[in-house]
Amino acid sequence: MLSYYVLHEGLSIPVKDVIEKRRAYRALEKIEITKELIHDLASQAQLSASCFNSQPWNFVFVYEEEMLKEAFEVLKESNEWAKKASMIIAVFSKNELDCVIGKSREYYLFDTGMATAYMILRGTELGLIMHPIAGYSHSKIKDILGIPEEMTVITLIIVGKKGDNLSLLTEKQVKTEENRPARKDLEVFVHHNNYKE
Repeated sequence: MLSYYVLHEGLSIPVKDVIEKRRAYRALEKIEITKELIHDLASQAQLSASCFNSQPWNFVFVYEEEMLKEAFEVLKESNEWAKKASMIIAVFSKNELDCVIGKSREYYLFDTGMATAYMILRGTELGLIMHPIAGYSHSKIKDILGIPEEMTVITLIIVGKKGDNLSLLTEKQVKTEENRPARKDLEVFVHHNNYKE
């Protein structure tokens, strides 16, 4: 059991509450990474929907100290805070692993994104911070982790426990740590019956 991570021990947490709890915090503390935890997270991604059950997602869980140090070197300067991570999850796939319908409907990014969201929500339920980032060198992370050239590394998920040390954060990052960044109003992206600008 992973009870030492659970937010509300012994209680069933509604999905809505987990979604609302999820935040991309940057101030992190170290946690113990176990094979059991990795299996738990991966098992949730495994259950995600995909086009014709193609399951195009791939994940490298990076947690050994030497490998983490190498992975930290590919991060952009704005992601200095991520060097406090206990684990980095590289999320990757390629077009050929999933449906392509017609000439333009490529599903691998969508399907891998859904599986990743399942994993992030499960991590949130367990009391983890699971922060996906885009600021890294795509070619270098593939070299370090042995990911084939034809794959697209879609994101890196920075994993840890919420901490209080804000010293590695920029002024802007400190503000988003204190308050959830504003969300677009529903009227901006919800359309009824047809699209209207």
